[in-house]
Amino acid sequence: MRPAGSSTAGGPSAVIDAELERVLRRWQQLPLDRALTAYPGVRAVVQALADAVADATGQDRAAVPDLGPGVVMDQLRVMVYDGRQGALAEPDLAARLTDLRRSLP
Repeated sequence: MRPAGSSTAGGPSAVIDAELERVLRRWQQLPLDRALTAYPGVRAVVQALADAVADATGQDRAAVPDLGPGVVMDQLRVMVYDGRQGALAEPDLAARLTDLRRSLP
């Protein structure tokens, strides 16, 4: 089952789906020491997405709770979902995920 708004036509939604899946897979493959090293950068992306969604929807910014590296990918999924609900342009969201994936060791 694909997430809402996903596309098989290769458009931005398909890119977002693919990039999110790649980030999730890469994170699962990281040894613990590398994941811990990369964790602050991942948290920064999650927080930046939360801030962008808040700004786009006129809400107050709020800190995303630091629940550790075991939960950060779930937080990323939530922020991507929120961003896809019209708050962020799909090409921007896809680019953020691509940049995140490329930053992982």
